Amino acid sequence: MDCTQNEKLNQVTPHMFIVGVDIAKFKHIARAQDDRGQILGKSHTCTNTKERFDIFFAWMEEMQHKHEKADVLVGMEPTGHYWLNLALYTKGETCLLWSR
Repeated sequence: MDCTQNEKLNQVTPHMFIVGVDIAKFKHIARAQDDRGQILGKSHTCTNTKERFDIFFAWMEEMQHKHEKADVLVGMEPTGHYWLNLALYTKGETCLLWSR
């Protein structure tokens, strides 16, 4: 996505919540917030496995329903290669680098 800062900010609406994911080697930590930056609930931790990604997505759906938000925006930092599985899983593509 090639956008200016203002174009990026304009994508965030009151009908959306944002999930920021801190990527790490062994576990990722996600936090949800609304369009005004207010924290929604507790943070969520997941390891780099399909099973935990399924739980992560269930958590996001629960947050979406609980806070009556139509859309979700997920952002993460591209730390090493550790972000690839979650990014591919989020896009619905095959993950190639599962942790053991």
